[in-house]
Amino acid sequence: MERVCVITGGAAGIGRCIVETFAEKGYKVYFIDKSTIEIRWLEDKMQARGYSVMGFEGDIAEEETLKDFADFVLSMEEQIDCLINNACLTNGGILGDCSYDEFLYVQRVGVVAPYFLSLLFKNYFTGAGSIVNISSTRAFQSQANTESYTAAKGGITALTHALAVSLSGITRVNSIAPGWIDTGSYHSESYLPDYSDADVLQHPSRRVGDPDDIARVALFLCDERNSFVNGENITVDGGMSKLMIYHNDAGWTLQP
Repeated sequence: MERVCVITGGAAGIGRCIVETFAEKGYKVYFIDKSTIEIRWLEDKMQARGYSVMGFEGDIAEEETLKDFADFVLSMEEQIDCLINNACLTNGGILGDCSYDEFLYVQRVGVVAPYFLSLLFKNYFTGAGSIVNISSTRAFQSQANTESYTAAKGGITALTHALAVSLSGITRVNSIAPGWIDTGSYHSESYLPDYSDADVLQHPSRRVGDPDDIARVALFLCDERNSFVNGENITVDGGMSKLMIYHNDAGWTLQP
C-alpha cells in the first residue's frame, strides 16, 4: 500500500521541495496552498511524471478550510502516514507596528493550523505515523522586527513536544528548524544563486542551505525505522547558530 503524506504550503519554496521529494520516494502526496496557478502547475508537472500528487486551494488560517482540506484527503484515503506542517509567513513586528490582526493571522497559520490539522487527522494515522513541524532557528534567536514570525516558530516548536506526549501510541511528532535555506529555485525555474564569500563563510558547513537539506530530514523523520526519534527538534543550519562572533572577530566589525 502506498504511504500517504499531507503537506501545508506545498506549492513553492521548501514545501514544494518536500512535495516533490516525497512523491519521488513513492508517497501519495496531498498538499494545500493559496495559489491556484502554482497548485495546478505543480500537479501537472508531477502527474506528467507519473507521481500521485493532488493539491487543494485554501487559506489555512480559516477553520473551514482546514476541515474541507481534511475531508478532501479522507474522501480518498482511509488513513495517512505523515503530516508535514510547513506553511508560515511573516507580518513583521513591533518596530513596523504589526497590528493585532496581522500578528494573530501569522499565529493562526503557523501554530493554530498545525494543531487543528493534527486534531483532524488524529484518528487516521497508521501505527507508525509521523507529524513533522517546520520550525526555524528564529525560534531561538532573532533579528529586529520579526516578532510575528518568531512567535509562530517558537509556538510550533513548543507545540511539537506537547503533541509528542499527547499523541504517544498514535503518531510521533518532531520538528525541523531550518537556518538560511535558499528557496529561489523553488519559486522560479530561471533562478541563479549569487552569494558573497561572507554568505558562505558564516556557515561552518561552508555553504548556504538548500530545500533538499530540509526534505531529506523530513524523510528521515517520517521513516518508521526511526521511531525512537520523538518530540525532538532538529536544527538544520550548517552550524551557523553555533558560530560565536564578536566585534573584530572573523573579519566582522560592528558599525552602530
